[in-house]
Formats: sequence, structure tokens, C-alpha cells
Amino acid sequence: MSQRRKFIKQSLMGSAVFFPGLAGAFSQSLEKFDPQREKPLLLSTWNHGVPANAAAWVKLNETGSILDAVEAGVRDTELDMENLSVGLQGLPDREGITTLDASIMRGDGACGSVAFVRQIKHPITLARAVMEKTPHVMLVGEGARQFAIAQGFTLEEEKLSPKARIEYDKWKVTSQYKPIINIENHDTIGMIGLAADGKLAGSCTTSGLAYKMHGRVGDSPIIGAGLYVDDEVGAATATGLGETIIRICGSFLIVELMRQGRSPQEACEEAVRRLVRKSKNIQDIQAGFLAINKDGDTGAYAVHPGFNFAKATAAGNVLLDSKSHF
Repeated sequence: MSQRRKFIKQSLMGSAVFFPGLAGAFSQSLEKFDPQREKPLLLSTWNHGVPANAAAWVKLNETGSILDAVEAGVRDTELDMENLSVGLQGLPDREGITTLDASIMRGDGACGSVAFVRQIKHPITLARAVMEKTPHVMLVGEGARQFAIAQGFTLEEEKLSPKARIEYDKWKVTSQYKPIINIENHDTIGMIGLAADGKLAGSCTTSGLAYKMHGRVGDSPIIGAGLYVDDEVGAATATGLGETIIRICGSFLIVELMRQGRSPQEACEEAVRRLVRKSKNIQDIQAGFLAINKDGDTGAYAVHPGFNFAKATAAGNVLLDSKSHF
């Protein structure tokens, strides 16, 4: 675990965290805040969810759009040079190439995603462009890159960030392909949000599994796996070993369980139980889920201890530990 992560975890765990300039933003929403049914509300995976929530909250107050908020929040993480699992600074695949995946979804069913994308600084914004400017849901690889160019996106120079280069050179000494997921080597950010008017939206972005096979795509850009949102029910997002999440359609499963009457917490726990039953070598696999229902109730659950998440409401922006199956 990096010294930075240790510092953040020790400093923020379980306490309200405010950022400069946000006190006013939060107080502006106090009159909308119901302590029993928290709206507006943002949930984000891992400790980088705290600054992501902060950026999202500012955008929500600027535009009133929960979709704008969840995009802006994870864009902040995509630019975080300390984060080696999101954005172009993320750890590369086995060939030394960084490829990115992202998805975004509104509660009315509109959604867009991109996968196996290179040289794009903000894949989440490209995913939104797919949603809003094409008849498709997903674009991948060279096709997504061509679409980005047509939409005026700037292609970034293709090179590893300094920290990613150091880690990749270390990995090449043995080049062992062991896709073991934990909080030290894979921190996808997923964000789901509920506006004061009851509208829901979500976003998910990642550079994927470190040292993956070239062309591998995880759960993050797959609607229903890494992200699913339905205004009639709620929203869910996932993090962890994508293959295990894809196999159970994790986020869709959680939303459907909530539709059937489960609470967000109960739905997250059932999703983890199913993932555990269907996965081999579960001792080496981490996966976690977050959920919100349309009333503002929340849930979080993981396979193993170590998964944390950020929760922002009008009362504050707090980092919390999730409960786990083991």
C-alpha cells in the first residue's frame, strides 16, 4: 500500500471531510436535506472517491444535473497523477500500453461506454458523447478513437507516466501474469448519484487490470456489470476483478434485487454471495459493490476487508469502510 494511501486512510477514515470552497456548496443544499432520505447523495468507490465527490458536488450545484455531476466527479480522478488505476497515468497492459474503459448512465435508460481506448484523457466524457451523439451504446478500440477525433477530442502522446514506467519495469523482471485484485493494484472509480428531484445517474472509469493481456476489457464499460441505473428503482456500481463481476451481471443484479424489495445493503450482500459461489481462488479476488435506492437508502459490501467508499450529502463528505463477506 502506498504511503499516500496510508496517509489518506489514517487521516480520513470514518470522518467528515470538507474541501476548500465546499462549505457554501453543501450549505446551499441543506434545505433539501432529509436525514431519513438523503437527497442529494453521491457514493464513490475507494478513497479517491472523496475528492471525486467534492468535484461532483460543485458541478451539481452549478448545473443541477446529476449526470453532469457524476461525469465531473470521475473526470477529477482521471487526472489524478497519483492514481495508477484510472486515466492515462494508469498501469499498462502486458505490452506496456495503457488502455482505458468507461461508462455512464442515466436513470431513464440512456447510456454510453467506451472500451480498449488509447490516448484519450477523459474516456468518461467520450462515453457520454457515445450516449448523446450516436445511436449506439458502446464503441471500442480504433473505432472509439476515430469517433473521439471526429468529436474534437485531443489525442494525448502515448507514453507511460513516470510512476507507471517504474512499476512496469519492475513487473517485466518476472512478467508473471497473476490477475490478483486488491486495493493496492486496482482502484477503479465508480460513482452513483441521486439528485434532490429523484433523478439518478452513474459513471465508471478505469485503466483496467494491471499487466492484462492486450485487448482485455473488464466490467467497468459494460452496462449491467460495472454500472446500472434505473430511476424507478435505484443504482449500483462495482469495483474489483471485472471477470467475476461480469459473470454475475453484478450491478444489474443489485438493481433487480432492489426492484424485488431488497434494501440496497441486502442486494449488495446477495451479489457478493453469488460472486463468491461462482468464483475460483476466491482468496485472491477482491470485488465490492455500492448501491442507492430511489429513496436515498444506501448499501456497500465486498468480498474481503479493505474496500472503502466515499459518501457525500448536504451534511458532509465522508470516507467509510464497507463490510465484507470474509
